[in-house]
Amino acid sequence: MEKETNKRPATKPSSSNSNNRKKKQGKGNGGKVKTVFTVLFILGTIGIFSVLFLLYGPFSAFRDWYITTAMTTMTHQYLATWFFDDDVIEHVLNNNQIIETDKISNPDLIDKSLANKTTYENEYERQILERDEKNNDYKIIEIKGKGYSGYLVAIYEPERIKTVVTKKLGTSGQYLTKMAADNDALIAINGGGFDDPNFNSTGGSPLGLTICSGKEATSKSYSGAGGIIGFDKDDRLLLGKMTTSQVTKANIRDCVTFGPFLIVDGVPSKVLGNGGWGSAPRSAIGQRKDGIVLFLVVDGRTVTRPGADMDDLIEVMQRYGAINAANLDGGTSSVLVVNDTIVNDPIDSTGAHKTRPIATGFVLTKDDSDDGDRTLVEDKLK
Repeated sequence: MEKETNKRPATKPSSSNSNNRKKKQGKGNGGKVKTVFTVLFILGTIGIFSVLFLLYGPFSAFRDWYITTAMTTMTHQYLATWFFDDDVIEHVLNNNQIIETDKISNPDLIDKSLANKTTYENEYERQILERDEKNNDYKIIEIKGKGYSGYLVAIYEPERIKTVVTKKLGTSGQYLTKMAADNDALIAINGGGFDDPNFNSTGGSPLGLTICSGKEATSKSYSGAGGIIGFDKDDRLLLGKMTTSQVTKANIRDCVTFGPFLIVDGVPSKVLGNGGWGSAPRSAIGQRKDGIVLFLVVDGRTVTRPGADMDDLIEVMQRYGAINAANLDGGTSSVLVVNDTIVNDPIDSTGAHKTRPIATGFVLTKDDSDDGDRTLVEDKLK
């Protein structure tokens, strides 16, 4: 007799059970999708309300920064005009500005013999006066601050600093690398501003008065911030709201026109709010009491590095001993060239890492005895 087994025959799952499981699975997927969309909606709503709070809320710091930064760009002023009417923008700009002096800087405060000091008052003076062993022409110092980074260049022979201007004057600007190469320059920095109607200028028309090696390149009326930024025949940096006759009387040999002035005769300009220029890439020029000239270029336009404001420029220039200093053209124009190579990181209005043609610049020219070790500089900038 065969023994009975307790095994039950396999049965095929009914179609109704299978459909139920599919329905449950479908409901589960639908629930997950719904949850994701709900989370995204909540986050989006929070983000919108956060932006609106920053723009229109009771605290003005972000709003002031946003408006002043947008209004000082060439192509992005719409970022301010989209959200605010003209009255609000004008109110913000009036409460965020630089109050400059009307006096012309005193060149007699410059004493080149002081550059021979061997004892230093602080670390910043040591950085300036302690020259690189194999490069006696200039020294590059890396600069870092909250929201910006860049380079400060100490130039020891101001008599070799000249103003350069685009060869396509009146038509278009040139890249600073080309201007530097054409003028046999070791170092070059961008100079003054240029006419920019409808924010589509080609950079060919410098603002105000421009003088190159004693010859007048442009002469236009100028009523903006700052004024004359230039060197006299004794290689002293002069700043001032000067007429053409005053420039002639002061024996200005090289100059551009721009501003605002940051420091005049050791006294910093008064900064209201954030200075009205927002945070952006910046360039500046200054001179110490010992005659050493400072070129400053600051990068910006990234999330973690938006750039510098006027207070930042004043702080850096004071830190390194400038008794006269002025803001130069900024934004995409902010460029430092060493040996025909751009060493900073300019970013244009589209976010591309590149500069633009400009109208003027300051250069440190080579001389017959120039034998500095360029590899020292190249190694620092890698």
